[in-house]
Amino acid sequence: MIRRWAGVGLSVVALAWFGWQWTQRRNAPPPGVAADSSAAGVRSARLYFASASGDSLVAEPRELLEAASVRERVTGLVAELDRGPRGAGVAALPAGTAALHVFLDERGLLTLDLSRAFQQGFRGGSGAEYLAVASLVRTLGANLPEVKRILIVCGGRPIATLGGHLPLDQPLDVNDWP
Repeated sequence: MIRRWAGVGLSVVALAWFGWQWTQRRNAPPPGVAADSSAAGVRSARLYFASASGDSLVAEPRELLEAASVRERVTGLVAELDRGPRGAGVAALPAGTAALHVFLDERGLLTLDLSRAFQQGFRGGSGAEYLAVASLVRTLGANLPEVKRILIVCGGRPIATLGGHLPLDQPLDVNDWP
C-alpha cells in the first residue's frame, strides 16, 4: 500500500514538473528574439570614437538602457565603445576590450580593470594610443559626472603604458581630456 502511494506521489510530482517546464518554454521568446525591454528606462549617452582621419575624436550620441549601478553603466559604455561607431567614426579601442571590474571611491577615482584584449590587441603608435585612452576617458567622463579621475588597469594588474607613449601608472584626470 505504501509503495502504491509513493508511486502516485512521484507521478504527481513528475507531472507537475513537466507541466511547469512546458509552460516556461511556451512563454519564452523564440530563439533570436530579445526579451521585452519596454519597461526598462532609456538614457542618452555620448560616446567618443576616432575620426576617420585618425587625428581627433568625434562624438556620437547613442540611446542606452538605463543601468542602476556605476559598474553596469561603465560596463555598458565600454561595451558600446568596443562595438564601434554607427556613424562616421572609427573604433579606437582594441577589439574585445571589456570592463572586468569597476570601483569608484568617494573622491571620484574610478579604477577600471579592462580585459587583456585592451593591452594585447593594441597595434599602433602614439596617435593610436592617445585616441584609445582618450576615447575611454572622454566617454566615461561625459556620461558619469561623479568620475573625476580614472586609473586604468588590465587583467587585474597595473599597466605602465598601452603602447609606450602615455603613462597609465597614475590616475588620469578627466578634465585633462577635453
